[in-house]
Amino acid sequence: MRYPRFLPKGGTIGFLAPSFGCAGEPYRSAFRNALGRLEAMGYRNSLGPNCFACDGVGISTAPEKCGREVMDSFLCGEADCLISCGGGELMCEILPYVDFGRLAYAEPKWFMGYSDNTNLTHLLATLADTASVYGPCAGAFGMEPWHESLYDALAVLEGRQGREGFTVRGYDRWEKESLKGEENPLAPYNVTEPRKIRCYVGRKPAEEPLRFGGRLLGGCMDCLVNLVGTRFDRTKEFAERYKEDGILWFLEACDLNVFAVRRALWQMEQAGWFQNVRGFLFGRPRNGGAMMNLDAYGAVLEVAGKKDVPVVMDVDLGHLPPMMPLVTGSVAEVCVEGNDICVAMRYV
Repeated sequence: MRYPRFLPKGGTIGFLAPSFGCAGEPYRSAFRNALGRLEAMGYRNSLGPNCFACDGVGISTAPEKCGREVMDSFLCGEADCLISCGGGELMCEILPYVDFGRLAYAEPKWFMGYSDNTNLTHLLATLADTASVYGPCAGAFGMEPWHESLYDALAVLEGRQGREGFTVRGYDRWEKESLKGEENPLAPYNVTEPRKIRCYVGRKPAEEPLRFGGRLLGGCMDCLVNLVGTRFDRTKEFAERYKEDGILWFLEACDLNVFAVRRALWQMEQAGWFQNVRGFLFGRPRNGGAMMNLDAYGAVLEVAGKKDVPVVMDVDLGHLPPMMPLVTGSVAEVCVEGNDICVAMRYV
């Protein structure tokens, strides 16, 4: 696994829009404020050509232009690290225009984003053996004041804990209802709900603290299931390549309801993705309401519970913030005791 150089003091942060850009509100104002905050911290900003584009369908612009921006950002740009402008809907359509073979041999750069950006974070690992950060997109850094999770995300890019890795811990409360909108584009996370982690070993509730680990892989299931069986799907090979470490899956869902989550996990399992699995981390589902006697926990445990490994649910991960920044491709050890979770990532 290849780990990029860290963002140096006074370095340049590059922004690109392989999914949605920041053309409309509240995203434009939040992005502008994020740029100002980062400049005040001593960093330079480099904006890709699509950051404010809005002529695409489900993404900032035409897929081939987005693919070109990705390649230029990694191969030619002045940036020391890269942050995606936002999520979206059709980032998958840029993949034919991204040459992962070239990226596998180029000097790596940190890329950070989540949701639709799973199309890049997952494939950088499985196709190019390159680590990336599943973490907040650019607009989040425009909130006032910053949440602790944003400092953590920037600290990962900076390598603030050293070359060996990074340890992140869960946060006390999470946001159920956002206050951010066109009238209040800089609103911070509205963290009103106490975190309550649920732990299982197989299908049974865990009775003791959990400690388990493996090589981190995952992202948004809405995007991951779309990759299954395509020419970009080398996930089974990745799991075999790193079988000595085992795979620690981190997964979350955006639009998928509980039945769609269950179907997605079934499909991933049937494609061989969960071979050599050592454990699962599941984020809070944004659309996880119970349907026909199936709730979010049953949807997950029907597949993940059969693996007889630790399954941790309602983790700080994904679309109901805050989210722990996780380094895709790193080897992590997870400790869960009571309602506390710690993820210690090693860059090996």
